[in-house]
Amino acid sequence: MTEPLTPGEERLRRQAAPESDIAAATRTLVVGPYLTRAAERSARNDETPRSIEARLDEAVGLAAAIELDVTQAISVQIQRIRPSTYLGKGRVEEIAGLIAAEDIGLVVADCALSPVQQRNLEKAWGAKVIDRTGLILEIFGRRASTREGTLQVEHAHLAYQKSRLVRSWTHLERQRGGFGFLGGPGETQIEADRRQIQERMTKIERDLDSVTRTRGLHRKSRARVPYPIVALVGYTNAGKSTLFNALTKAEVKAQDMLFATLDPTARATRLPHGETVILSDTVGFISDLPTSLIAAFRATLEDVIEADILLHVRDVSHGDTEAQREDVDEVLRELGIEANADRIIEVWNKADLLHEGERTRLANLGKQNGGAKPVLVSALTGEGLDALAASIEARVAKARSTFAVELGPEEGAALNWLYENAEVLDRRSEEGGAMRLAIRIAPEKEPRFLNRFESARRIGTPTS
Repeated sequence: MTEPLTPGEERLRRQAAPESDIAAATRTLVVGPYLTRAAERSARNDETPRSIEARLDEAVGLAAAIELDVTQAISVQIQRIRPSTYLGKGRVEEIAGLIAAEDIGLVVADCALSPVQQRNLEKAWGAKVIDRTGLILEIFGRRASTREGTLQVEHAHLAYQKSRLVRSWTHLERQRGGFGFLGGPGETQIEADRRQIQERMTKIERDLDSVTRTRGLHRKSRARVPYPIVALVGYTNAGKSTLFNALTKAEVKAQDMLFATLDPTARATRLPHGETVILSDTVGFISDLPTSLIAAFRATLEDVIEADILLHVRDVSHGDTEAQREDVDEVLRELGIEANADRIIEVWNKADLLHEGERTRLANLGKQNGGAKPVLVSALTGEGLDALAASIEARVAKARSTFAVELGPEEGAALNWLYENAEVLDRRSEEGGAMRLAIRIAPEKEPRFLNRFESARRIGTPTS
């Protein structure tokens, strides 16, 4: 159960409506200043560089996620990054002319700008400028709904603002007088603002520690049940929430929009042979996500770190699906999870958008993966979901033993216990009403099972 928002946090949420009105009325230009392929490979050692078209489309999608009125989107190829304005002087002047002609009020730069670059571009263009980090923070601020999510967003926002305070003040020469015995010339306005921001960040960190401890208690209570945890991870807009809804019959918000899900959601669902698992939907990953944001959402991603199985959901209909896979793998490595870990199942989603030739190509690719065969599904139509459930069940089964059990016709209570505490893989009736069953059971339940069914015969051992 999520903790309710405080009155102040609820007030921030209510402010989203007027923010939407302002965003819809703001003529916006999206600029993608991208290094050339050769320069990017040299700078990032990127084996699978993302296409410029896909990167610009993604930037427009991010802007649309907070309902900005994007009037135009342009890409600008650069050989190197300029320390003062990111772009070269000629490009800055060219874009300034476009901004004036189109009456642009906001420019979204699909890159990470330093405070100096951001300030210089605003002066040159006469318009508000936000970079990729600022835009993602705006989306997070609009979408977070739980107390934990709201606190994490505010902390990341404050850290971002702290480095950019120099942009916000034109009266930095002003000083406040000393307070009592402190004496001295006093502190400048900028120092006071930084101090206030740091004090707020420290308080948020304490609150987040409390929330994290609460989540830890919830996790311990789940461990006592216990049910395997299956967490969905993947690039933003890969279809995780739609798949989550399809597997659990839940109604989590699922839209064709970047970062539609920010707060973690967990539901119980049953596998084909009766085993219950906890399915956890998580925030989507994205390329060039700043480390500060990953750190801010680490508590949200704790279910990913602790999960027994990870479903890496990929949009295989997307032109940059391989580049997106590498971005997700990189974030997982930062969380201490190797991309080839045995607990990861690749789910190739949006099969309904593939033509027959592409299906054949992907099927051949899947065969080349050996034991780690991906599962092709369509969360929208339901195609492949049975195969996915079977794959999850097979992965859970690797850590479990199987037993042969014989029951008499009068042992109805014992049969009921097996159905509630184990997976009944096979059941055959004998003459006179006796039953022969094959069951699979979790290691932590084995002692109780063997104590109750002393004649049970082990027929399979864990393979993990």
